[in-house]
Amino acid sequence: MLYQELQPVDTFTIKLSHPFSDYDRQLLTLFYQPLIGPEAMSLFMSLWAEAEREKEKEFNHYYLMNLLTMPLVKVFEARISLEAIGLMRTFCKQEGEERTFCYELLQPLDAKSFFEDPLLSTFLFSKIGEQPYRSLRARFTVEDEMDEQYKEISRTFLDVFKPIRFSASERLEEGGQLIGRNDSPGIPFANFDFDFNLFRAGLSEQMVPTSSLASVPKELIEKLAFLYSLTPLDMQKVVMMALDGNLKLPEERLRKAAVDYYKLNISQNVPTVEKVFKTVEPEKKVEPTSREDELLNYLENTSPREMLRHLNGKEPFPVDVQLAERLINTHGLSVGVVNVLLQYMILRNDGKITNNFAERIASHWSNKKVSTAKMAMELSRTEHDQYMKWLNEGKQKPARRKPTREEKVPEWFYKKEETEQQEPEKETDPSIDEKRRQLLEKLDAMRSGVK
Repeated sequence: MLYQELQPVDTFTIKLSHPFSDYDRQLLTLFYQPLIGPEAMSLFMSLWAEAEREKEKEFNHYYLMNLLTMPLVKVFEARISLEAIGLMRTFCKQEGEERTFCYELLQPLDAKSFFEDPLLSTFLFSKIGEQPYRSLRARFTVEDEMDEQYKEISRTFLDVFKPIRFSASERLEEGGQLIGRNDSPGIPFANFDFDFNLFRAGLSEQMVPTSSLASVPKELIEKLAFLYSLTPLDMQKVVMMALDGNLKLPEERLRKAAVDYYKLNISQNVPTVEKVFKTVEPEKKVEPTSREDELLNYLENTSPREMLRHLNGKEPFPVDVQLAERLINTHGLSVGVVNVLLQYMILRNDGKITNNFAERIASHWSNKKVSTAKMAMELSRTEHDQYMKWLNEGKQKPARRKPTREEKVPEWFYKKEETEQQEPEKETDPSIDEKRRQLLEKLDAMRSGVK
């Protein structure tokens, strides 16, 4: 499912709806961060920083994986959290097999609009608790402390300026689209199935005038019904409770009536909002997951830099990281395929990574349309003799070909399917067995680290 939505090689650009300010940063940190979590917040701030470049630049998602030190699945979940809360809009362009995204960052709602939104304010209340919520609201509340004895004497525009006339030749030309600061659209709230016909059918004109009902935005009624799990019949009762003495329907009274009805008829606990998804993971199989499946999951969701760090127990050399990035960007290989290639090469070439040999295998896999780590493993097994031949050709040492020992291969190389015939053990060198045991310990440590 994830690779249908997003892949590391997919590129993206960033667009700001308008230049953000320090006030926006405060709103994001204090209001939105408790709702979206640190990972989505980190993604937003990173995109914001990159968007402030003088020239627009195109990135790939492998760059985000390294920048945020997160697997692709976490980057995707952070992105859709930003979309759902109204901080980002995503656009996609498909040209053949290449896919490009445009991420437009939107301004957060100001404090007044945020607290007036029943979904966002209640969501924040459930996340941080009553006392911090009240303190935060008070922080952004401005009291009018102007003495009543003061009288405003400010001049108007016409008091200071006078109009001038232009000739036809001096008329200003208009063209293009000007950039302005638009009000934030708020959270994208649509497709909620609320039956307005049934809702209006039970409200007579004498009890609830049409003009009073029309003064309340339909979106507010939908949000209240969604948040407090109210049916159209329940909302009729809420509206009746909210009417004032003049048969008007102020928004504040409607919000309060919805809260009161919820407490009286549904629950005393504050309603909470939960994500529809828990995590984007493959469906669990009935049978226990094998060690190879665990390794495949690790290779598919870990950046090559992290894989090399785990495998070698230290920070990888920049040339090795650059090679991995080149394989991803130039050859279009997935992260999982590159991880298999690097691991296979390290473990059978005495810990060495040879650029020419790596790119030769990468070119072969690209021509074979290898797109997953599992496909890369299977091809490594079937083409192992050919790869060994390429390696020996690259070494250019035909005079010394003593069969002292066989080339080392990753532990997963020997994990055949149950239907295949088990190959006899050919390795007799005790040092090779020791290296395999060490590799197994490293892979176990990697799996425990991922969990």
